[in-house]
Amino acid sequence: MRIEHVGYQVADPQAVAEWYTKHLGFQVRRAQPEPPYTTFLADASGQVMVEFYCNPTAPLPDYREQNPLVLHIAFSVEDVEAERDRLLAAGAEVQEAARTIPSGDVICMMRDPFGFAIQLVKRAQPMVG
Repeated sequence: MRIEHVGYQVADPQAVAEWYTKHLGFQVRRAQPEPPYTTFLADASGQVMVEFYCNPTAPLPDYREQNPLVLHIAFSVEDVEAERDRLLAAGAEVQEAARTIPSGDVICMMRDPFGFAIQLVKRAQPMVG
């Protein structure tokens, strides 16, 4: 068994999808043009998908108020500081400055323009291929 996708209830799935494709390199795999605007996005590997939707039967979490350690998406990058600066210019904000943790990994916690926590990470020892 393997994970197909992880889904997130958001206020504006179309805007989130547009930002993730433009700035994070995702590709739309399926998009519903009417409510709940369910959109499936695949990352650059084509092996990981996220789903964004706005279903009126479920509460809308206030991601901006959640501690990013509760929920975040982590992105493997080669240069944390360069990607941080690029995403800052695209409307993201730094939640926690870039730092090296005891494992030797470099991490930086940010928020996308919609308040969702995203982490940039350069692993000292890669964990996935």
